[in-house]
Amino acid sequence: MNPVKVENLTVAYQKKPVLSDVRFEVPEGKLIGIIGPNGAGKSTLIKAILGLIPKATGDVKIYGKSYSPKDKIVGYVPQRGSVDWDFPTNALDVVLMGRYGHIGWFKRPSKKDVEYARECLRKVGMEAFEDRQISQLSGGQQQRVFLARALAQDAKVYFMDEPFVGVDAATERAIIELLNELKSQGKTVLVVHHDLQTVRDYFDYVILLNVRTVAAGPTDETFTIDNLHKTYGGKLAFLEKDKLAVEKK
Repeated sequence: MNPVKVENLTVAYQKKPVLSDVRFEVPEGKLIGIIGPNGAGKSTLIKAILGLIPKATGDVKIYGKSYSPKDKIVGYVPQRGSVDWDFPTNALDVVLMGRYGHIGWFKRPSKKDVEYARECLRKVGMEAFEDRQISQLSGGQQQRVFLARALAQDAKVYFMDEPFVGVDAATERAIIELLNELKSQGKTVLVVHHDLQTVRDYFDYVILLNVRTVAAGPTDETFTIDNLHKTYGGKLAFLEKDKLAVEKK
């Protein structure tokens, strides 16, 4: 059974379609890149799948069932810019929020939950910062904490909205190592991504999106010159062998 299946998904703002008749399904245990130009609807796609914004039409299935926010099998890492980093809480408490689906919102975390959260911080290299207020962390450190929170959810499917944006090279390496670890555990990870140079290195499977689904499939078969021209309107340039990027105006 496919972990994520989307059919006929349309989202509109003020009657203007942002996504139109989007259709795809993805295999289990893969790193999946959601690729497309600015304004293509990539972040909107994730939010619509998770029910964070309303759908005009369409059907979303997670492991064959309609998704509910109460489900414990889905983890989400939003764009860092959409988070209120001035909220008065420390790194450990942020990660513990990822356990609430398992322990309930009105119950205190057990010692086991706290240790689990600390282990998640350790996996992203942030164990020494558990008492640090999130507002006092760097951008890369904040992103690592939110990844740790997603790990604490112990989900089967993860949605991550541009996790590599605004982080340094060391954090980017740490993130991709973590994503590969999730994949090795049989998890499915869908990532909104903008850097075409790293797509072939990072992802097994891609969804090319520009309001509609241009193509979806294994990276080697789908991440092609022809499909990228269809996605980006032909504004592409070769950088190196087998590397592509959007031309800058």
